[in-house]
Amino acid sequence: MAQLDAQEAVEFALSALTAVPHALGEGDGVGSNSWVIGGEHTASGMPLLANDPHLGVSAPGIWYQVGLHCVEVSEACPFSVSGFSFAGLPGVVIGHNDHLAWGLTNLGADVSDFFLERLYPDGTYLHDDERLPLVERREVIAVNGGEDVAINVRSTPHGPIISDAIHQTREAADTPLPEDAPPMGLAGFGVALSWTALEPGRTAEAIFAINTATDAEDIAAAAALFEVPSQNIVFATTDGDIGYQAPGRIPIRADVADSPVPSDGTWPRPGWDSRFDWQGFVEPEDMPAQTNPDEGFIVAANQPVTGPATGPFLGVDFDYGYRSQRIRDLITAQIEAGARLTAADMNAIHLDDHNPYAEVLVPVLLEVQMEDAFVAEAVELFEEWDYRNAPDSAAAAYFASVWVNLLNQTFWDQMPVTDRPTGGSRWLEVVTHLLEDEDNEWWDNRATLTVVEQRDEILSLALRDAREQLTVSLGKDPQSWQWGRLHQAAPLHPVLGEQAPGPIRSFVNPDPQEVGGGSSIVNATGWDASAWEGGYPDYSVTTVPSMRAVADLADFDASTWVSFTGNSGHPAADAYDDQFGAWAAGETFTWHYSRAAVDEHEADTLTLIPAH
Repeated sequence: MAQLDAQEAVEFALSALTAVPHALGEGDGVGSNSWVIGGEHTASGMPLLANDPHLGVSAPGIWYQVGLHCVEVSEACPFSVSGFSFAGLPGVVIGHNDHLAWGLTNLGADVSDFFLERLYPDGTYLHDDERLPLVERREVIAVNGGEDVAINVRSTPHGPIISDAIHQTREAADTPLPEDAPPMGLAGFGVALSWTALEPGRTAEAIFAINTATDAEDIAAAAALFEVPSQNIVFATTDGDIGYQAPGRIPIRADVADSPVPSDGTWPRPGWDSRFDWQGFVEPEDMPAQTNPDEGFIVAANQPVTGPATGPFLGVDFDYGYRSQRIRDLITAQIEAGARLTAADMNAIHLDDHNPYAEVLVPVLLEVQMEDAFVAEAVELFEEWDYRNAPDSAAAAYFASVWVNLLNQTFWDQMPVTDRPTGGSRWLEVVTHLLEDEDNEWWDNRATLTVVEQRDEILSLALRDAREQLTVSLGKDPQSWQWGRLHQAAPLHPVLGEQAPGPIRSFVNPDPQEVGGGSSIVNATGWDASAWEGGYPDYSVTTVPSMRAVADLADFDASTWVSFTGNSGHPAADAYDDQFGAWAAGETFTWHYSRAAVDEHEADTLTLIPAH
């Protein structure tokens, strides 16, 4: 009976739960690149490490560049570290100390589950045929300039009942029990969220542990503390070692026999059956790790870090690997050519704007018979294109428009608005497979009731629509089109950026910058293919490399870094957006670390003196 109930409950709740993962920070474009290269492949003979976390566009940027140096390093004051932190957060999140450099990317592990709960009007829930009382607490939210708001939070051991607060999950809460449910009184469903981030942890301690780490053993010890969010750690040491370590508190899910609910965490789980409860967490020593691999380098760019049925189960929702493979290809090409890499080479990889979508789709587009000379004039842009999304590329502009119109023509008629393709790597995978099946039913546009379209008809329509749209937005001559004119990074101040009067918006919002790159490209300036405004696609940048950093283990003062906007949160400060132009142009700054280098290049000094 529990199996039937679970299946019915899942069917009732799936549509309501769709919006919740987005509230937890999921979606295409949110990721990062990191890689580390051993000294056998570098010009200096010592490792190089690169990192560029991909996060949402904002002003000010998320990172604060900082050095944390004790006057005298000792057990009582052990810090000599520099890098990127968050304003107000003690410690350095990404950076290096005297002995070790490290970078972080999102592991993408599945560390949250939804549990459907059977709730009763008397404040109880069902668990293994027993009615137990919900835990309730009252929270008061102080509202500036208004009255306080009080809310009641109800919880089970699986976590808070989010259907009390998130309206998209109310559908599940308002669903009655199946007719064959036991006669235990009137009841309905609730949705509880189990998430490792909701439990107390020691991640703050892990930051300090990494800040003082010197070798792989120290990184493993720090990773055991780094519970949330689950990350990939790549590192290099001044002893010449390079390595990888996966931290994180990863739940273990039971595979319940004869159940329609899979054990991979992709479906809501029946909270009334203890067989579906988490069975503990993966031991830190069982998490993936590697030191000094034979090939001499490591790439972690949100791709799966273990093969199928290899190691602990980490999840299923990983990047499809276009960025990681491109980084590997660029590194391998240099090695095979006998070139030894430098910090400048690492930054060039950061800026690589090769478009994997184009490599798949353009050869097929060029085979489409296009009799309309007006459209054919634009298609000619693809004939000599090198598949680079450079800011001044006309072909990149046309391809982006063809891509978004292809997604529109193929999927919009058969999918709800909330599920329309955003254009990320998963949709490249989908389209890649569809291209091999010219008669697949997805090609048919159901809005044309008397016609059944095939692949080439949809491709022709996408080529035509893109030509017409760009003629309006960029001009009649396709040779004059430029990707950067469509694709701009425009940071908005979170409070005053949109609603304030025009002069204030101009003051707090940095001037937009034209950029290259795109989604699933190493230079990951992501955009949302489902976003349209006034009948036209919106190619605005939604996610960016929030900083770019290269650590040189041969000479830390030769390292480089740049932040997305600047190192101040005050719009009137010179450092509010003084790095934005350099970031957009792909430039970096010297990352001064030693006391001598910092003193030589200091501009201002602020000394804080305790009052007592």
